[in-house]
Amino acid sequence: MDEEFWYCLKHHTVEPREGCKNADRLGPYATADEAAHALEKVAQRNEEWDNDPKWNEPKKGES
Repeated sequence: MDEEFWYCLKHHTVEPREGCKNADRLGPYATADEAAHALEKVAQRNEEWDNDPKWNEPKKGES
């Protein structure tokens, strides 16, 4: 990637490489637009994983 972008969880903004520490941001992303939608992507993935039967075994007493 020539240019990379991150989504800062602290400031809720898109940042270039020179930004907040990596622990406070998501990325890198290839475009600023992808970084701007980082939280939407996280929510989508969480929803998929929450409903993935490979990761959610039935609890005792459930079928």
